[in-house]
Amino acid sequence: MAGPAIPRTVRLEPPASWQFLDFGELWAYRELLFFFVWRDVKVRYKQTVLGALWAVIQPVMATVLFTIFFGRLGGMAQQVDGPYALHVFVALLPWTFFSNAVTQAGNSLVGSSHLISKIYFPRLLVPASAVVAGLVDFGISFLVLLAAMAYYGVAPSASMLALPLFLIASILCATGVGVLLAALTVSYRDFRYVVSFLMQLWMFATPIVYPLEIIPASWRALYALNPMVGVVAGFRRAILDIPVPADVLAISGASALVFLVAGVVYFLQVERRFADVI
Repeated sequence: MAGPAIPRTVRLEPPASWQFLDFGELWAYRELLFFFVWRDVKVRYKQTVLGALWAVIQPVMATVLFTIFFGRLGGMAQQVDGPYALHVFVALLPWTFFSNAVTQAGNSLVGSSHLISKIYFPRLLVPASAVVAGLVDFGISFLVLLAAMAYYGVAPSASMLALPLFLIASILCATGVGVLLAALTVSYRDFRYVVSFLMQLWMFATPIVYPLEIIPASWRALYALNPMVGVVAGFRRAILDIPVPADVLAISGASALVFLVAGVVYFLQVERRFADVI
């Protein structure tokens, strides 16, 4: 006669810090990622009067202000070919996505502390969902861009087929920076206040209100270490047919990958401590 069954205990733990990213585990939890994305989108527009219109108001108002102060008063409009407002709006499209994604991802773990301290799931899903949710706002703003192109008589060209590549680069960069700041914010809550200040400085280190061409050629390789330089210049290349040096795109693309790897590696190293310190 068989004896009583011996109960088994299954212990779920995040991977050790020396292990690589477990893509299989992330895929197994893909439905949870979709749930987090849906939650982030709902929370963003819950109890707001204008709802999704905020995705339009933010880049449009920024474009108006930049056009007045930098374009007309600062003389930057004379440095670009074509409408300066469209020049700025094209740059603000990826930048607004990047800035909002990094800000939301940086505070995402602290905002989900009630889940992290109680159940196990890949913690990387939390900041990743904040980045993916930002694509909703990007899509809405892109429709405004198409309307602006029609207003200024700028017809889409074959170069727009390259636009997804630059969007992917911005997603990779936002994910890398976002998960890095999310991990740092768990241990050092001061980073919640650093993020907004960092985004302001980063914006002016990116060719949004000014063209890439005003940067001396001898400094562009160093300048392109900012991954958003290649993303913004790439968007202008794809939409406005503005030439971009290939080395700028290559350096910025490589920099985006470095940000992604560095952010994920650090995140995995400290992930085991999240439930204890959050």
